[in-house]
Amino acid sequence: MKKLFTLAAASLLAASVFAQKQKAIYYTISFPNAIHHEAEILLTIPQAPGGALKVRMSRSSPGRYATHEFGKNIYNLKATGADNAPLVIKQLEGDLYEVQGTGETVKITYTLFGNWTDGTYAGIDASHAHLNMPASIMWAEGQDDRPIRVQFNDADKYGWKIITQLKNEGDGVYSAPNLQYLMDSPTELSASKINSWTVDNNGKPEKVSIAVHSDDNQAVIDGFGKMVQKMVLEEKAVFGELPAYDYGEYVFLDDVHPTTSGDGMEHRNSTIIVQPINKVEGNESRLLSTFSHEYFHSWNVKRIRPKSLEPFNFTHANMSSELWFAEGFTQYYGDLVLERSGFRTVDDYTRTLAGLINQAVNTQGAAKYSPAEASRYAVFADAGVSIDPNNQTNMFTSYYTYGGATALALDLRLRSEFNLTLDDYMRQVWLARGKVMRPYTIADLQTDLGTLTKSAKFAADFFKRYINGTEKNNYEALLAKAGFVLQRVQPGKGWAGPIGGAGGRGRSGQARTGDGEGFALQGNTTAGTPIYKAGIDAGDIITKADGKDIKDAAAFTDALANKKPGDKITVTFKNRAGEHETVIALEENPNYEVVTFEKASKQLTKEQQDFRDKWLSSKVK
Repeated sequence: MKKLFTLAAASLLAASVFAQKQKAIYYTISFPNAIHHEAEILLTIPQAPGGALKVRMSRSSPGRYATHEFGKNIYNLKATGADNAPLVIKQLEGDLYEVQGTGETVKITYTLFGNWTDGTYAGIDASHAHLNMPASIMWAEGQDDRPIRVQFNDADKYGWKIITQLKNEGDGVYSAPNLQYLMDSPTELSASKINSWTVDNNGKPEKVSIAVHSDDNQAVIDGFGKMVQKMVLEEKAVFGELPAYDYGEYVFLDDVHPTTSGDGMEHRNSTIIVQPINKVEGNESRLLSTFSHEYFHSWNVKRIRPKSLEPFNFTHANMSSELWFAEGFTQYYGDLVLERSGFRTVDDYTRTLAGLINQAVNTQGAAKYSPAEASRYAVFADAGVSIDPNNQTNMFTSYYTYGGATALALDLRLRSEFNLTLDDYMRQVWLARGKVMRPYTIADLQTDLGTLTKSAKFAADFFKRYINGTEKNNYEALLAKAGFVLQRVQPGKGWAGPIGGAGGRGRSGQARTGDGEGFALQGNTTAGTPIYKAGIDAGDIITKADGKDIKDAAAFTDALANKKPGDKITVTFKNRAGEHETVIALEENPNYEVVTFEKASKQLTKEQQDFRDKWLSSKVK
């Protein structure tokens, strides 16, 4: 062991000496035309390799799994070499360029356009510069491991603070040890209001800050900061400790304004949270949900890291079979922590439970595909952009909610069968994987569950049936242990199916009118539902139902009123193939709601109350 340690230390020392010999790659980012959403960026590459140098924009971004063509938003690209002599630039692909005749130092300049404020793109105007790095910076192939310096200009001109997880070197200069770190370090330049506090992390202080760019006053931000503090401590209690943040601080970069695009995006020591609302004041509860989810990611996905995402590849989509855990278990805890923190009531939480369960047991995607398979579809679903309609209604269930329902079932089963909790499991995975930065596979997660429960058989069975398979847990029995009832939402009422379904082009697929000709369905109908079985689908226009003229969605709903499961209604509809008549045989709505035993007028036992309290009560001591 001693010899191995000596060899490892020598290797690290050699790597450090090599890195010191390499001069840093330098970015200078200026905003002379911010009012028109432009930044001017200078990339300086000293010690450039001789001959041709390939530089490119990214096509993907950490935390996003689909591709995004960031190269479309750069122009005025120029390159110079020794004595500022112009160099020839050849565009090889949409996002890839070759600089020919490079020498010792190469300088590349370009204009960046950014007018979309969220967790993926760049947003620049007179009020701020909101930079997601893959959407903002070009980088040189083969130079990934070199140290990097970034200088932000014009902050004083606009009255901006510079908020980032990059290391502050002073005078507006920040550093990153390599390209991967830089790409994972979003930066907000704005007149943010900051609230900070210190958390005792088992004897070591860790600073946590919220930096909010909004129209609120400092008192509102300070009050909101106290709410976030409670949430942070509840999440710390799940794992027993905070991560060791690289420079002793974690920061929430929060941008609140109606012109933004709602989003939350996790990073190693920070998160971007964007809300298209007027102010924080009065909307604290809405904001907290995203804060809770994204902060949990500082353990789960940024340190408890899927092997499939290591290292992150910026040139194409990054596919992972583990998002049911990375995103889904985080989804589960995001809501659970708010319940434990006192920001949600038990009745609020029943609606969350019902939403998770319905996604797992009442969607076509979950019926056809396992959580692992659903995770892989993220390369198309995670903010992927397309203009043609898709059939996600009948073949995809979000790995967020699918994984969240799986986490719920595992939590309740660990509590009832092993006197353990999902908190125990998360700590097990944290210590075995995340704290030591050992990327995991699905097999590793199964191993960790077997280690925790001391039952490799249980772990193998759970993963075979519910992670790699499509079987569903008995949620009704599991919830009853905590004094909750799982019941149908509309028992005894006739139901035709969801009206509209999920449309293409990134829309939710809400039903629309048929331009006065009837009620047109915009989105696909759901396989297995009465309206689907009757042969009605997207684009069809319903003109009559049960003998009544139909003009809109409300009229169609009224036609179903007072109907019961088993009733049949005749429907007239038209489409490009002509006018048709069909019969819809109504069924009972298969969706569930969750209510407490108390609301269901059922006797709650002390055992059930104790189970519920241990599950949902605060874990902060």
